Formats: sequence, C-alpha cells, structure tokens
Amino acid sequence: MRIGLIGLGRMGGHMVTRLVQRGHQVVAFDLDSDAVGQAESNGAEGAASIPDLVARLEAPRAVWIVVPHGEAVRKTVTELIKHLTAGDVVVDGGNSHYSVSLEHARRCEQRKLLFLDVGMSGGIWGLQVGYCLMVGGPQAAFDRVEPVLAALAPENGYARVGASGAWHFVKMIHNGIEYAMLQGIGEGFEALSRSEFELDLRQVAELWNHGAVVRCWLLELLTGALENEGNALASIAPFIEESGTGRWTAEYALAKGIPLPVITLALYERFASQSGSGFARRVVAALRNRFGGHAVRRE
Repeated sequence: MRIGLIGLGRMGGHMVTRLVQRGHQVVAFDLDSDAVGQAESNGAEGAASIPDLVARLEAPRAVWIVVPHGEAVRKTVTELIKHLTAGDVVVDGGNSHYSVSLEHARRCEQRKLLFLDVGMSGGIWGLQVGYCLMVGGPQAAFDRVEPVLAALAPENGYARVGASGAWHFVKMIHNGIEYAMLQGIGEGFEALSRSEFELDLRQVAELWNHGAVVRCWLLELLTGALENEGNALASIAPFIEESGTGRWTAEYALAKGIPLPVITLALYERFASQSGSGFARRVVAALRNRFGGHAVRRE
C-alpha cells in the first residue's frame, strides 16, 4: 500500500521503518527537515509540505497523522483536509481526547472524507515487536488501511473497536490502567527497598516473571532498568511527567460518577512527584523511559 505519514518523531519514525521493511511505500513529512531526511534514508519518499505530500499520493489517498495531541493535531488536520478529495482517509494516530476525534470525524464527513482514530500501545518497542492498534471509525476506512494495520501490529494485535472516537476513548482508559499498574509496581519495590533484608531488587523483578501471578512486560523492563542503573536507581530523579491521558480518565470518571480510586490516586502521585522524592517514583520514571522513551531527569 502507498500511504502518507505526517509526524516523524519517535513513533512516526519507527512506523516508517516498519512499514517500508514490510513492503509498503511511505510518503513522509515533518516540520523538521532532518527528520524527513532520516525517513528518506530508511526508505521513505520525503515531502516538502503537506500539499506536496498529498500531491505525491494517488486518489483515493490515506494519510496517517502522528503528531502530539492538542493544537498540533488540530492544525495538521485543518491543513490536510484542505487538500484532500472525497473518499480519502484521514487517520489520527496521536493521543487525542476522544471528543476531539468526534469533532474531526464530523469535519471530515462534511468534506466527504473518511476519518479513523487509530493509536498504538507499545512505545519505542513497536518497531521491533509491533504495536497494539485500537481503531475507531467507519468499516470502509478500516478495510482500506487494514494492510498497513497488519504490517504495524503483531499477530492479533489490531482491531476496529467501534465508531469514530472509540479508539481514543479506549486508549484513554488504557493509559489510566497503565498509571495504576506503574504505581503499584513502584510502591511494591519501594517497600522491598526499605526492608531489613539486603534484597537484590533486580533478582526479585526477574524471578517474579517466571510463573508469578504478577508477571508482566513491565517487570521485564524493570529488570533491565535495575541492571543498567543499579538497584537504587540513584541516577534517576523521582520526577514523573503527566502526559494528560490519565487526567482525562479521572475527569471522565468524575463526570460519570464512576469510582476509579486507584487510577485517580496514581494521577495525584504524579502531581506530587514533581515536588517530592521516593523510590517508587524512581521506579515509575525508569519504566516510562524503558517502554515509551520518555525523558527522565538525572541526579
């Protein structure tokens, strides 16, 4: 398949490489010309602008946007749909709020365009092992881009979960669960680190991944972090960024009267970490760096 891709950061750059490796043709654009050059070196066809990208694709087109949620997505969608024609597919692959996806779907429908909200879980490991893809939007648009979804995902790793907005809603809740899981692991290892026993925390993390009820990929990543950084994680500051999706989950639950105490407390803990200390916060910061490439503050 031939597809356009706008946004060549960590996620978008890896998507280009994975798609090209699997035989797809990618026309790539980013405001950073160096990122476009890197995509070209990885086998993509570079574009100088959004109009140039659209001109390089034959109708009916498919264009995937991978830029940060918020104003960047709005500006990109607004500019892109000016140049597309009826029947083209717009894919928002960022972590937009699901209400924004509904707005973009309506705008696309007015111009006879198809809109999908598609996002990925897998972070910086997606290039190697594939991304879990949750798709919202019309079945016709899903069918059109399914070859690309199949190339990006591992086996059984993609699905249409509902109408427009559904993916970004599901991913929002996914990230709320992620907040709680990270916090639980961090607090558990804080308790271990404060015990009277001289525990090898890396050994514990690795051991638990062999048959224990709590075994998971996050423990695998923690094993690597403890091995590389040392059991004290002393060089990683106990500061955890808050990207927005956990906050949206808590706000949704509050508006609907849904009790989500663990997820909400995990969100508050991120706020507290920005002016405090603690080993649990070092663990969470290290894990976010391991799975998503999120920057950590060094001490």
